[in-house]
Amino acid sequence: MPVLRLLRAAGVVAALSLATALAPVAGHAQPASTLVVGLSGDITSLDPHFHNVTPNANVAEHMFETLIAKDEKMRLKPGLATSWKAVGDTVWEVKLRPGVHFHDGSDFTSADVVYSLARPATIKNSPSPYTIYTRGFKDVTAVDKLTVRITTNGPYPLVPNDLSTIYIVSKKAAEKASSDDFNSGRAMIGTGPYKFVSFSRGDRVELTRFDGYWGKKPQWQRVTLRILTADAPRVAALLAGDVQVIENVPTSDIKKLSADPNVSLFKMPVFRMMYLHMDSDRDVSPFVTDKAGKPLPKNPLKDARVRQAISLAISRQAIVDRVMEGAAEPTGQLVNSALFGHVPGLKAPAADPAAAKKLLAQAGYPDGFAITLHATNNRYVNDDRVAQVVAAMLSRVGIATKVETMPSATFFTRANKLDFSFLQAGWGADTGEASSSLKALLATYDPARGWGASNRGRYSNPALDAKLAEALQTIDDAKREKLLQEATEIGMRDAGVIPLYFNINVWAARKGYTVTPRLDERTYAFDVTH
Repeated sequence: MPVLRLLRAAGVVAALSLATALAPVAGHAQPASTLVVGLSGDITSLDPHFHNVTPNANVAEHMFETLIAKDEKMRLKPGLATSWKAVGDTVWEVKLRPGVHFHDGSDFTSADVVYSLARPATIKNSPSPYTIYTRGFKDVTAVDKLTVRITTNGPYPLVPNDLSTIYIVSKKAAEKASSDDFNSGRAMIGTGPYKFVSFSRGDRVELTRFDGYWGKKPQWQRVTLRILTADAPRVAALLAGDVQVIENVPTSDIKKLSADPNVSLFKMPVFRMMYLHMDSDRDVSPFVTDKAGKPLPKNPLKDARVRQAISLAISRQAIVDRVMEGAAEPTGQLVNSALFGHVPGLKAPAADPAAAKKLLAQAGYPDGFAITLHATNNRYVNDDRVAQVVAAMLSRVGIATKVETMPSATFFTRANKLDFSFLQAGWGADTGEASSSLKALLATYDPARGWGASNRGRYSNPALDAKLAEALQTIDDAKREKLLQEATEIGMRDAGVIPLYFNINVWAARKGYTVTPRLDERTYAFDVTH
């Protein structure tokens, strides 16, 4: 079977280590075996199957593992599974790692795998469910204690990629547990390098090293993951020595930190795509009005010309230059050039306000209309500032745009209920290729197939769905990639979503600490050394 080519080129990693450091303030020095990391994203749940969102996954991966792991460049490698192979057109066999123990001392077996792969479908009210990665599995059975057989709904070459996204929990600990039981710690039993100690919502997660871990032992005996969603306090904590590492360095502080001899910076272009999603389904949309504030009897966002006009009104390069201060790359598609399914030559559209106005007039809105853009204010780098700039650009072409921002926990809950007409969010292709973005954001909403799980605009195009369905059953890498590219092109022509830019992530650490930058944005305490 052809091997899935996940990456086209290695991510660029730049580690900027500066001159001899001054010693940290003695009062803030941490014991040699302790590490404190400042995270930028809030944690909505410790249940590793509740919400498919990076901050939750980042924390979960300290305690829970997947069958197939990914290195910092998104290449697949053995995790809790030592090998995997297709033994038929629709059957895969997975060999599990022997001698692995959960944090409570119990053995890891195939029963835990069967249970864990079925559990995402049982989660209620998930803001973004993991079923996007499990609905392709028709049946999962335990052959013996260390062998699992997966039967798929037709040929499905992406089984290994999907298995790299689902966390394995203890069947014994989780079988009768709710998501609240994970948040309280009662069900927090994994196989990962760290054990759960405590969780203070909105503040921190405390961990201790699991000395029975099967893999490489991390340097740190105790780890504190501090939740510092506001940029200024996160940077201040680093400079004071209260934390040793922070992620998502604010773009406005990169120059200052680069000149600080006590600090080292680590950079990598990542696959996080920032995008706009529009209500292209409902006949009447709740936050679309005329300019006097009267609800419109017909939803203009259903018209592809209006969505295309929105795209053409936005200068992605100006956002990158002026708001992101160069720490981003403009895009007109779902995955960057490092990932499988990228479309060569599909560039970010250049801003063209005149063309945008012409399209609006053709669609029947020569004077435009009014709309509210909803966005987070504590989830992505400069998320609220980007939303304000987008609104100003749209207002110039006649779409009077008001911005309403909120914390991510509130935003995703409301977005999942389809409360919004127009939203700004981010998406990372966790499988390392384009199908997960297509399935989640642009495929027609279909819970039975696990499609459209994050399609909060309910965009639907049968032609795109057909290309995607064919790609997901195509074994040949080259043919599958062509189908994914064609599906992407359909979605981009339709402006089913409007991609804006890919982030360039920046981590900062106290002098002497080394961070491993990752293409998937993860910040792992077990990958920090001193």
